[in-house]
Amino acid sequence: MSMRLSWLAVPVLNTLYQFFIKHGAAQLDGAAGADWLWRALASHWILAAIAAEILCFFIWMNVLSELDLSRAFPLSGISYVLIIATGWFVFGEPVVGLQVIGSGLILTGVWLIAGAAGEASRQDDWDTEHNSLRVDTGKDR
Repeated sequence: MSMRLSWLAVPVLNTLYQFFIKHGAAQLDGAAGADWLWRALASHWILAAIAAEILCFFIWMNVLSELDLSRAFPLSGISYVLIIATGWFVFGEPVVGLQVIGSGLILTGVWLIAGAAGEASRQDDWDTEHNSLRVDTGKDR
């Protein structure tokens, strides 16, 4: 899987996890104690949530092995936007104006942070290139 697909899989899997947990929680309504635990372990929704979370963990480890944390982590903010959209689209939950504005701010923040990390990376490349040109400049001719 390419790094870009791996990177995008994380918020999608986080959203799926929340979707599965929401369905699983509805199945457990009214259960308590040991009954709750056995019903949770028998729920295909809860098991799907666990599988999604485990898969997300391994993909995230792969992403972190390739990218700086400051570049990889901001993408997780997109999960908030996807979860609000899923709540509205799948569960019919109301979305108010403040949630739309907040989602826009989150997406803007992710874009700015990712751009800043890219700018810092380009600055480091420039510094490395130009500092390597100065290595032998202190010698007398």
